[in-house]
Amino acid sequence: MKFSLIYEAQTTDATRAGDRKVFDDTVEQVLLAEQMGFDVVWCVEHTALTNYSHMSAPETMLAFLAGKTSRIHLGHGVICLPPAMNHPVKVAERIATLDLLSHGRVHFGVGKGGTQQESGTFGYDLATLNPQIDEAMYLIPKIMTQDEIEHDGEFVKIPKRPVHPKPYQDPHPPMYLACTNTDTLTRAGQRGMGALVLGFGGPDDVAKKNEVYRSAWNTRKPEDQVGFRPHRHLAALCPTIVLDDGVKARQIGIKGQRYFMESLAHWYTGAPRPDPAQWSDDITAHDAAGKAVIRTSFASEKVEIDFSDPTMMLLNPNHAYGKVEDCIGYVQRLIDAGADEILFICQMGSVPQWAQLETLKNIGTHVIPHFRKQPGTRRAA
Repeated sequence: MKFSLIYEAQTTDATRAGDRKVFDDTVEQVLLAEQMGFDVVWCVEHTALTNYSHMSAPETMLAFLAGKTSRIHLGHGVICLPPAMNHPVKVAERIATLDLLSHGRVHFGVGKGGTQQESGTFGYDLATLNPQIDEAMYLIPKIMTQDEIEHDGEFVKIPKRPVHPKPYQDPHPPMYLACTNTDTLTRAGQRGMGALVLGFGGPDDVAKKNEVYRSAWNTRKPEDQVGFRPHRHLAALCPTIVLDDGVKARQIGIKGQRYFMESLAHWYTGAPRPDPAQWSDDITAHDAAGKAVIRTSFASEKVEIDFSDPTMMLLNPNHAYGKVEDCIGYVQRLIDAGADEILFICQMGSVPQWAQLETLKNIGTHVIPHFRKQPGTRRAA
């Protein structure tokens, strides 16, 4: 099992000062995460998505982190492959360089980006990108392993050229595909790639996606393999805030997740921008029977959660919010659902830095050691 962090550089403050803070905060967290035993730090790539994600140059962020760290691995989750956005030759050169400088700590995910807002920035129609992404993802590992490359494709043409350097890892870093639906999970399995499941669906959804992925993997054909390093691995997103005060953790986490989901909905569906200034800091209430609950909303969906009942809390598919034991219980459910790696995300819009740092300390001190000490019982049969 791997225990990792993933960053969007999400911020409620889109000013220059806000950008400085979110990047400084991320560096502080990653340095702590290395000390606390986390395995990988993943950075997404998004362009022109104000507030939702300011992580538009992950190659720069990861290179900076490589120089600041010595152990933690560095993941592109993922590089967007439209050629005008990231040409295959430049991707191969950057990945190899980062792998050399980090002494083989790179993980290489690929995808197309999620919105027309992003694709249109580079002159593309999102709906037509799949063939271009496919051509690029098959081409890049060839560039990283061949002495010279020559390619006359539909979307990319490269005259015969040597491309340097070659990666530290032989033949190249492990490759992953961003997976949000059945089609992408099937492609990841068929092509022998790791699957980055970047949705908020929770353990039941992860179990279904794991079944699709493993089935496709088990029936894959050699001619469909992307790259030269088959990598069966499913990583599952786990939004989390873990504090000594479990109720406070749930309040902060659910409010942060609301910001995440509503800012996502703004760019994906045209919904209004989230306005956390209008949200109450105290989202606790009481139901008709007088029981303590949390009331909030995700986009148009109204949600009521009984945080006094641990059994009911586990029914919330978006829950790893609370005390250490709450987080351990939820992570175990993800492991039982088939996850090989837990992608913790706590940098969600309105979540303050102190809560994120305390979360990393609690996960590193209690959650990761809990599973590392029980290798024979981590996953149900």
